[in-house]
Amino acid sequence: MRERDHAASVTSLETARQRVPCPPLGEIRAVTYAVPDLGRIEEAYSQFLGYRVIERGQVPRPVADSWAAAAVTGRAYITMEPASRESVHLRFVESPAAIGWRALTTHGWNATEFVVQNVDELAASLESSPFRIIGPPKSLNRFQMIRAMQAIGPAGECLYFTQVGPNSGLDLATARSFVGRVFIVVVGGADLGTMFTAYARFPNDIDPPVKTRVDVLSTANGLSPETEHPHGLIKLSHGTLIELDGYPDITVPRWKPYGELPPGMAIVSFEFPDIGKYTPADPCAQALLPGAGRAVTLKGCAGELIELIEPAH
Repeated sequence: MRERDHAASVTSLETARQRVPCPPLGEIRAVTYAVPDLGRIEEAYSQFLGYRVIERGQVPRPVADSWAAAAVTGRAYITMEPASRESVHLRFVESPAAIGWRALTTHGWNATEFVVQNVDELAASLESSPFRIIGPPKSLNRFQMIRAMQAIGPAGECLYFTQVGPNSGLDLATARSFVGRVFIVVVGGADLGTMFTAYARFPNDIDPPVKTRVDVLSTANGLSPETEHPHGLIKLSHGTLIELDGYPDITVPRWKPYGELPPGMAIVSFEFPDIGKYTPADPCAQALLPGAGRAVTLKGCAGELIELIEPAH
């Protein structure tokens, strides 16, 4: 069925119009997941990561339309925040279509990275939990003061947990609670150059692509652990980043039913000072986040949904 109206289509980054020069993307405000079981998510994230629910409700029609996901109208959702109470949220929307989703094998948003105070202690606490560790804690080759691990959550979501040592000299967010805020989001796609080009209308600084081993990506796709994958960074404010990964040929675009959100990691929301300075055809909606104003949703080249959120006025 061809998607003709806004309820089933969002403006792409390549074709969105500008009236005036576009401001840079601001810091990460939220990550939205489409998941099959909200109760299981709430229990796991509150018990083992220290996150708490700050809002429950049903998705309003204008918000569902702004996401190009009319089918989620009226669906239950929860919004969670870290123990530090920073305004960087996780939002989970009930979606039967998300059953069986596996991160790292399809294009779009694929991993959420949290800054933590002690990654080894966190690993020990997750041993008998709904979180399955797929990459045990280890120091990064290039930055020995950074220690990280990777896990799969109860809805198939891929989570990175990263401890940044003192005096690192790196402009990265710090952990204000045992498991802190989201500070990096990872999108994967078939053509890394095109993915970067789409974001170029935002004048953020970048780190150009390099190739390194990404063990969890290789393992998920049945590749040799020695395989190197290209990736680069888009720098945001307050020590937050977008990581763009070139995914191997075995991966495919993420399938979703008509009118639904992409299964799994569906949307990342970013602060943006004035939507009037970025003028896609899509209508705005009141953002479904505490303390936020209007929001509009765009689509990147890998199918990732990008929500721009104004501050509340």
